[in-house]
Amino acid sequence: MKKFTLIIAAIAALMLSSCNGGKSAPAPFDPATRGSNDIKLGAAGYSYLFYDIETTLKFLQDMGVHYLSVKDKWLPLDASYEDMVAFKELCAKYDVEGYTLGPIYMRSEEQVDQAFAYAQRYGAKWFIGVPNYELLDYTIAKVKETGIKVAIHTHGPDGMAFPDIRTIVEKVGDPNLGIGCCMDLGHTFRSGYDVAADIIEFKDWIMDVHIKDETAASKEGQTWECGRGQMDLVGIIKAFRQIGYQGVLSMEYEKNRRNPQPGVAESIGYLRGVLDATK
Repeated sequence: MKKFTLIIAAIAALMLSSCNGGKSAPAPFDPATRGSNDIKLGAAGYSYLFYDIETTLKFLQDMGVHYLSVKDKWLPLDASYEDMVAFKELCAKYDVEGYTLGPIYMRSEEQVDQAFAYAQRYGAKWFIGVPNYELLDYTIAKVKETGIKVAIHTHGPDGMAFPDIRTIVEKVGDPNLGIGCCMDLGHTFRSGYDVAADIIEFKDWIMDVHIKDETAASKEGQTWECGRGQMDLVGIIKAFRQIGYQGVLSMEYEKNRRNPQPGVAESIGYLRGVLDATK
């Protein structure tokens, strides 16, 4: 009987080999090898500004998204250390990390001081901030004093400070001063720049990323679900792979703000597909 079993096994192996053109059977697929595990996907808090924090965390949990940039709507600038501990515990309950704070707008030296104290209580190594131009030197001094860095959010062609990463480079001069960029890719596209080329050219300045799709490469462009707009998201992801980006790509969805979750989920799914396909 044992001999017969061995013969049957040998025949089965030969048949399998024949079906595979003489090749061995492929190794079982390991989801851990997916390209979507190579780069962190997150959500920008602005996407869920009309929702309370626990509803937001449930949305992220449903999508398997583990990173959130925290808006002060959920964690006010005067929040105590104890408030922050409780906030982090709530995030951990949903397997989400509040990985950074902001954007925080700083219009006076007092507001700069408040922002750094807030980040210090939270234990943040950096935060997303937008100081007035005249406050840049004061902000750089606070970075040196506290060791907490600032990623300046870009705002595109709409007339706000720091329209694109070039402005940050021009006004700061040296990325080693602790002032970098939270690069809003949609605003970069709306400003008429080649987003992938900017990622490569200014890689030393990029600390954080808000990713999205846009309807047009102009001031009139509007946020769209990823994959439906005009941005070359495949080329953009390849650029991030080329520079070895180690930060988070946070989905910022400004369309349908009263009901963003369907669009955010569609966009996250699309980005995962691009990440898998470009590995």
